[in-house]
Amino acid sequence: MQLLTRPTKTSEIKRTWHLVDAKNKVLGRIAVDIAHKLVGKSKSNFVRNLDCGDYVVVLNAKYVAVTGKKESEKLYGNYSGFPGGLKQKQLWQVRLEKPTDLIRRSVMGMLPKNKLRDRLITRLYVYAEAEYPYKDKFKNS
Repeated sequence: MQLLTRPTKTSEIKRTWHLVDAKNKVLGRIAVDIAHKLVGKSKSNFVRNLDCGDYVVVLNAKYVAVTGKKESEKLYGNYSGFPGGLKQKQLWQVRLEKPTDLIRRSVMGMLPKNKLRDRLITRLYVYAEAEYPYKDKFKNS
């Protein structure tokens, strides 16, 4: 009798929903957990070449904590490709304008840099406050 590991098929992948409250949690530490769930590395049928991840809903993104002097010194940049097209904002400015971008960008940097990255990030739902429209997904949990 031979014992062989069967390859995972896309029909065998089961997706679950995870609810994460980011209030007063450190940005980098929470982003690691979110990226881990999006990729699906904790699943027994995980393979790198398939999209095995789960859905993640993040609440209270406006109240995420950062350590040290990052609030005033960390810069988020965007470059248009043209000369003089670099725009930079400090973390506190991004938090005021679009607080969901803090978590989305930190999770995006922790996902694998391959063709699956865009598909993985589509299952991340980030909300600035505690209100969210997916309450029916979490009734059993």
